[in-house]
Amino acid sequence: MSLQDYRKKRNFKDTPEPKDILNDDDKHRFVVQRHRASHLHYDLRLEMEGVLKSWAVPKGPSMNPKDKRLAVHTEDHPVAYLTFEGIIPKGNYGAGKMTIWDSGVYENLYKEHNLSSDYAEGTLKLVLHGEKLKGIFTLVRSSSMNKKNQWLLIKHDDQFATALDYDAEDFSLEAFSTEASDQSAQLSLKSLVKPMLASPGTKIFNDKNWIYELKYDGYRALATITNGTVELYSRNGISLNEKFKVIHQQLEHLEHTAILDGEIVVLDQTGLPQFNALQNYDSDRTEGILVYYIFDLLHLNGHDTVNLPLLDRKALLKELLPDVSHIQYCDHVEAMGITVYQQAINMGMEGVIAKKADSTYDINVRSSQWLKFKKIENTETIICGYTLSTNKSRKFASLILGMVEDDELVYVGTCGSGFSENQISELYNKFKVLETDTPIFDITKHLKGRKAVWLVPKLVCEVKFSEWTPSRVMRHPVFLRMREDKTIAFDSLSNEEPSPKKLSSSHSEFSLDIDGITVQITNPDKLYWPNPPLTKYDLLDYYIKISDYILPYLKDRPESLHRHPNGILEDSFYQKDHENLPTWIETIEIPSKSSGKHINYLLCQNQATLLYMNNLGCIELHPWHSTIYQLNQPDYAIIDLDPSTENSFEEVIETALMVKQVLDRAKIKGFCKTSGASGLHIYIPMGGLYTYEEARDFTKLLCVFVHEALPEITTLERSLKKRGPKIYLDYLQNRKGQTIASAYSVRPQKLATVSTPLQWSEIKPGLEIQDFTMKTVPDRLATIKDVFKGVLKKGIDMEQALNNLMES
Repeated sequence: MSLQDYRKKRNFKDTPEPKDILNDDDKHRFVVQRHRASHLHYDLRLEMEGVLKSWAVPKGPSMNPKDKRLAVHTEDHPVAYLTFEGIIPKGNYGAGKMTIWDSGVYENLYKEHNLSSDYAEGTLKLVLHGEKLKGIFTLVRSSSMNKKNQWLLIKHDDQFATALDYDAEDFSLEAFSTEASDQSAQLSLKSLVKPMLASPGTKIFNDKNWIYELKYDGYRALATITNGTVELYSRNGISLNEKFKVIHQQLEHLEHTAILDGEIVVLDQTGLPQFNALQNYDSDRTEGILVYYIFDLLHLNGHDTVNLPLLDRKALLKELLPDVSHIQYCDHVEAMGITVYQQAINMGMEGVIAKKADSTYDINVRSSQWLKFKKIENTETIICGYTLSTNKSRKFASLILGMVEDDELVYVGTCGSGFSENQISELYNKFKVLETDTPIFDITKHLKGRKAVWLVPKLVCEVKFSEWTPSRVMRHPVFLRMREDKTIAFDSLSNEEPSPKKLSSSHSEFSLDIDGITVQITNPDKLYWPNPPLTKYDLLDYYIKISDYILPYLKDRPESLHRHPNGILEDSFYQKDHENLPTWIETIEIPSKSSGKHINYLLCQNQATLLYMNNLGCIELHPWHSTIYQLNQPDYAIIDLDPSTENSFEEVIETALMVKQVLDRAKIKGFCKTSGASGLHIYIPMGGLYTYEEARDFTKLLCVFVHEALPEITTLERSLKKRGPKIYLDYLQNRKGQTIASAYSVRPQKLATVSTPLQWSEIKPGLEIQDFTMKTVPDRLATIKDVFKGVLKKGIDMEQALNNLMES
């Protein structure tokens, strides 16, 4: 890698650009710069071996997989260019204005590949973690010898992709400012439109120049209708066509070309929005009525309406909406804000949105022309930090709270009451992931000598309080609950974001200090589950909460890592052999007959290693059945009840209860857990007293007894073709090196289900695997102790158990 060409083209006395210095401190960082030179273009730069490999992208990157953007390879740039913004003076190479359009980190999609080799071969498969560019991209070089500097930049069709036309200029603040002053600028019916946002209000008011709408607790959604084609998408450009198919279909009845803005909600029998039902919406299962409340019109039949007064836009909107069940006009009341607000609160609604009657529609702006007011007694606030307690037994004294007003995060008070001891511990674990060295506010006078620990302002909690003080601080706030369904997007808070510890300029990486061990965490906001939307941060949060429960089932056991680096919808892979692990992670080398070499297995001995694995994309944990002290002798045997697609879960329950009967006849104790997918797992303690072969033969015999009792619904046939519509009694899990999802392991399944230990009394009709998820299991453990502990205790007497079976 060389900066020779970069150096030749520049006179550093005349240009503010950084000098040609090799630097490998910023591994795997990327930047996209908007470069208004002789021709406007965008520069993509990837850190690689101490320099930035660079491509000029004339049309800018796209999040639409159909776009194949030309990317012309240019000279390498120094790593310091990652943060360069400024004016390159006339007469210099590349003269013009350069601003940062996006930045973050990237990784090679194929971990086993060498990045430099892939680059040399002309094909890079990358996962970008930026503010605008997210997900998988391909950079591929032209095969033509005459065009060796021409590459293509292509977005992969993943959960971050959009089917709409994508123009990088739509996401450029500079371009937006220019367009905003150009009244003739037109909206594209094919491009993503970023909606206008309301600023938080503090005190509701009456004003004849304002209108008031009910505030619905749902998903903000925009719809573009043109030539009979409908695109329904979220404020971030995620397609909602399939998720809310009935709305998408009914919008096709609109006999106009239009761009609509509104809120999608699920209403209960009383007409109140139910946000949890919306999050988990399933057209076949969700109770309630799905409704798209439309409150604004941005374009109509070839004419943009954003510059019309709001009341004129709503008048047009009311006339054009079709009379269908799932689409409703969002009505309003003029002038009487206080009355509307009070009625909304009495109804059980969230509050109201106040809008200036003559306001225009400001795309992608949080405007003071729209204000939102929620119930004053209970309000949502952002946790920005906490103060340390002088009582050593209490992990923190109070929360430091903030709210967003006029696009700025402002201090609104501290809250030190309303917590139970369990809540304090649970909150403290959440906080450890988000600690930052950067103060959020200057509130020294409010702290009165107390020491503050600052957090990335992401978590939302609900508090109640008596009133606002004249200085706009809550009086006597009391903690009510966390809003697990809501987080704050970093880009909505301020232009200067606080940085997590050891993070220089983005939120793509930070570190956790756990018992003296530093664990690097990357891309906490990466989406792992699309519905409900759950991120890597949510996964880490779960495993922090339950680490004391799961670690006994992982410790001293070789781990087969099942990695989902891009979430459950993307490719996953297994990894057993490890190199270049942090020195604090323990490993063990085990000879492999199949590969003819020693495999270096990871051992999950502590919480730090657990979170390290989670950070690698290990959603589920797969430990061996035996420990490093007795590799050939398992601590337990397993019967895996594996249903076909034609078996009901009631039949799985029936089979599990028959296994229980067989175990009772043998006078041995078994332990049952959900698989987290479609079946149940039954464990039998072996205590390391028997070999894998002996454990397998014993469980096979038990399965024979179960099959004899339930021949119509069970089978011992391993072959899928021979099984038929029956539950497979899988005893072959009992082999050295074979793994199965651990107790309390999350599964890469819909709803983030967890393989959860059960009491036998719970295994009855009505049991649902979907009831045990990453969100519900921590609460369950707060009331039900670990019912699986016996698995790791004294093993059975196999000979006596066999005698009991034969005699029964």
